[in-house]
Amino acid sequence: MPAIRVVQWATGAVGRYALRSVLSRPELELAGVLVYDPDKTGKDAGDLVALPRTGVTCTDDAERILATDADCVLHMPLPASYFGTDQTADLETICALLASGKNVITTTGFVYPKSYGPGVVQRIETACAEGGTSLHGTGVNPGFMSDFLPLALSGLSSRVDHIYVRESSDFRGHPSRHIVVDLVGFTRSAKDYIAAVRPYRAFQRSLFAESAQLVADALGVELDEVEESDEFELATEEFEIAAGLVSEGTVCASRWVFSGLVRGRPFMTIEVVYKADAAKVRRWPDPGFSIHIEGVPQMTVSVEEVSHGLAAAASHAVNSIPAVVSAQPGIRTLLDLPLPTARGQARLA
Repeated sequence: MPAIRVVQWATGAVGRYALRSVLSRPELELAGVLVYDPDKTGKDAGDLVALPRTGVTCTDDAERILATDADCVLHMPLPASYFGTDQTADLETICALLASGKNVITTTGFVYPKSYGPGVVQRIETACAEGGTSLHGTGVNPGFMSDFLPLALSGLSSRVDHIYVRESSDFRGHPSRHIVVDLVGFTRSAKDYIAAVRPYRAFQRSLFAESAQLVADALGVELDEVEESDEFELATEEFEIAAGLVSEGTVCASRWVFSGLVRGRPFMTIEVVYKADAAKVRRWPDPGFSIHIEGVPQMTVSVEEVSHGLAAAASHAVNSIPAVVSAQPGIRTLLDLPLPTARGQARLA
């Protein structure tokens, strides 16, 4: 059986994990790499992840990638909101890739495009029909913890009253200053953070509203709206993280709450906590994931640690490639695809 030809779109923190995974799997063949960093342009893809040379040269030319013969694109750039534009920029790129005949797996959202309204759905479906392709949005949260796992647990329920999902993440070792400082806002003064977080707030709300809407629709519940609230914490001392120096009095943590409401009461609540260094920020829960379902029966599932969250996000996307490539054209959510597993990747100690 011929290998699946894959393009890696963007090679940031998540993209490099994905690229390494693609290069390590015999059933996948790297067809191209798009980069944004001028220093990466012209380099061999293997050089970016300390693997043997591949013969595939990194390019910053999107048109060249669109013309490349490939089965699937792992689309993993920073979200459009990072560049001060709205999500339609990501939508246009994704639709161009789909129309060119390439299936797309993205980590920029689109876990449940229906939440953006019929116009966005029609735009994607038209591109899929033109290219005979599928779109799948995935990741860890959203993409697994806040949508797949709650739905899997609901299979044990005779009644569901409320679903609560919490993610607490430690950014101490996150290497990307673009993510940790520019996007999440750590190391900024309170004044700068409040000003800079506005576009990110819109992105966060739309992202987690996708999960809430997907879960509600799957369970036959019609949400009236999704509310968002957020707050931040200032550092009481100076400390160093991988992305830079956190000075005393600058933002070192944030907490976001997204509530899918029915008649003014929450049906699904997603709490997201980000900490620059969990050892330095005592407020709010320790790192890990927790899912609580109120109903019959009551259920709580906790994941105390995901040691490499970036690797998990990349792996969930890479593991989805065979199912997405073989799927019927159109938008394919986690409800439409078999659960991606690490088939063929298990290793005995």
